[in-house]
Amino acid sequence: MFWRYAAIFMIAVLSGCASTGDWSSNTPTRADPRASKAKRVNLQNQSVSDVYSPSSNLWIRIRDGFEMEPMNTPLEIEQVRWLSARPDYVNRSMTRSSRYLFYIVQEVNARNMPTEIALLPFVESAFVTHAKSSAKAVGLWQFMPATGKDFRLTQNVFRDERRDVIQSTDAALDYLQRLYKQFGSWELALAAYNWGAGNVSKAQKRNLAAGLPTDYLSLTMPNETRNYVPKLMAYRQIVLDPQAYGIVLPDLENHPYFVAVDVGSDIDVDLVIKLAELPSEEFRNLNPSFNKPVILSNANQQILLPFAHAEIFQANLKNYTKPLSSWSAVQVTKTESVDQAAKTLGVDVEALREVNGIPKGMRIRAGSTVLIPKTSRRPGDISVTMAENASLSLEKPAPPSPKKCAKGAKCAPTKSAKGTTKGNSSANNAASQHKSASTGLAKSAKNGVAKTSVSTVKAVSGKGVSKPQ
Repeated sequence: MFWRYAAIFMIAVLSGCASTGDWSSNTPTRADPRASKAKRVNLQNQSVSDVYSPSSNLWIRIRDGFEMEPMNTPLEIEQVRWLSARPDYVNRSMTRSSRYLFYIVQEVNARNMPTEIALLPFVESAFVTHAKSSAKAVGLWQFMPATGKDFRLTQNVFRDERRDVIQSTDAALDYLQRLYKQFGSWELALAAYNWGAGNVSKAQKRNLAAGLPTDYLSLTMPNETRNYVPKLMAYRQIVLDPQAYGIVLPDLENHPYFVAVDVGSDIDVDLVIKLAELPSEEFRNLNPSFNKPVILSNANQQILLPFAHAEIFQANLKNYTKPLSSWSAVQVTKTESVDQAAKTLGVDVEALREVNGIPKGMRIRAGSTVLIPKTSRRPGDISVTMAENASLSLEKPAPPSPKKCAKGAKCAPTKSAKGTTKGNSSANNAASQHKSASTGLAKSAKNGVAKTSVSTVKAVSGKGVSKPQ
């Protein structure tokens, strides 16, 4: 299953020109200046394919693609010292990267980008696919919700493609290429990736107005952005010469770690894990975008599996004759409590609450999509419309209305939530408006046999289709 690299060994035949046309050892030959640079092979103890095929070591391939110049600034030196003082931390993140780096390097190479860019997830997420920042950026490449939408990364009830290994990598490289085209340097493109293109442009305009240079080192920027490129260059130094810093890089082979399996019918996540004979944690590390216990065929989703387990999954799937999916989805037509919705839908209230992640005390708003156990009434796959547009909107129930006083009876004054009387409600309203103004932006298979469910298995080799411990 692994990619094979064809080895081509070319033998140069030396010939001389004698008057008779025969080869003569006395014929003077002219030395080829390229010969001294050619790789030599001792056929008794060396393999030609080992010499002429691409390296089997991914780290060598990454080093060969380095193009950015070291900054050699105090900030970069400080970052290198920080990493070299924490070899366990570096080793954990390097080991995690082994699942994803080959694919990322392939994509970076295909776009003729410097391979330093392939190391950026070390800075962003330490290669933790479920990493989430306080600003709500998620995934290997730490996409914000708005930026994810800008690059058409689906974020709905069923999946968040900001965490999808393939989709987010494609989007991140698109974004970085756009920024490089705008600013003309990878340092500035990276600063804009972290800080925003608008902020970098404004900083450049301020420098221009002051008669100052507009390169990365000359701009005034937040400390996080100021340290961003030095952090990446520190990882570059570690990869370039790990022994100099007391770091041992894990062995990474220069071939794909996973393949993508196309989904032909809805299938439960737990069933995929069972048929692939794969540890649950490994599956979720490769497929972190799935929000629900079912993978949808109508969402054009793919399942990433390690090579050997993809073969096992394919074989087991052919022999599996039971339904592949246990789940369906419905749209709630009116705003109601979870208890009321469960009764209307004929499902267990706790199951409805748990699978849809609905906190107690919240109501489901009309138009929301909820996942429910599949029944004979809803036997098919979840529709394309729901797969692409499903949303869940919740609200707190309205406070109970005050009791009406009997005619002619004297009623106690109504108190607000803070214990003030109704006469002070205008002050409360003003405070509420101020608070509102200051709040920042937040950003089931068919009843057929398994052979109809999952179609193609293919190797992922190109475009297809916050600090952790």
